[in-house]
Amino acid sequence: MMGNGVYWGPIAETLRDHVRISAPDLPGHGQSPDWDGGTPDYHTFTTRTVAALIDRPLDLIGHSMGATVALRIAVAAPEAVRSLTLIEPVLFAAAPDAHNDALMAEVEAKLKAGEDAEAARAFLACWGGLDWDAQTPAGRARLARQIHLVHASNEALRHDAANILRPDGLEAIDAPVLIIMGEESPPVIPAIADALAARMPDVGRARVPGASHMLPITHPRQVAELIALNLERA
Repeated sequence: MMGNGVYWGPIAETLRDHVRISAPDLPGHGQSPDWDGGTPDYHTFTTRTVAALIDRPLDLIGHSMGATVALRIAVAAPEAVRSLTLIEPVLFAAAPDAHNDALMAEVEAKLKAGEDAEAARAFLACWGGLDWDAQTPAGRARLARQIHLVHASNEALRHDAANILRPDGLEAIDAPVLIIMGEESPPVIPAIADALAARMPDVGRARVPGASHMLPITHPRQVAELIALNLERA
């Protein structure tokens, strides 16, 4: 979310002897077309777009919202998944958090006031790991547009509108699962990991020292090595 598939380049290079990685840009990101804001909702539209690329059991790897998309596919079609690696999954409905609720309320209020840039800045201060002031004007404008997509994912992530947490859903995933977190990530992330792991039959957890939410970019070697361990388990 608010990035593009190019960021997976270093991880793909490290894993080139294990798998070939396809990293599609989310709708409204990179070179993908925009989401029209209609039906289906953003999370559903994204999930269907990714699911259409699956023609055999695959190793699904997702970061942040992408991890919730991968998890949604795994719950709906466990036979399509050979292994599942979830990096910082932001399925907030699994572990409601007052701090994150307050942040998203602040983002929503700023968007309603037409303060898109300030909404993006507030969100990224917690979840982005970047220096807003160091961004180019074009970069800040892009992030200000894309913060609307963050808001559009709220129903799925905070209220589980996609019903990912339905009874017997997580329990049906029989592929090896690995949840990777940054040691310095917001406390809601390990809480989500605990809630998900408690319901999965074959799951491991790992924390990367010195890393926070954007660890696929900041710590690609460590993340790639952990992904490789899960690939080997599959």
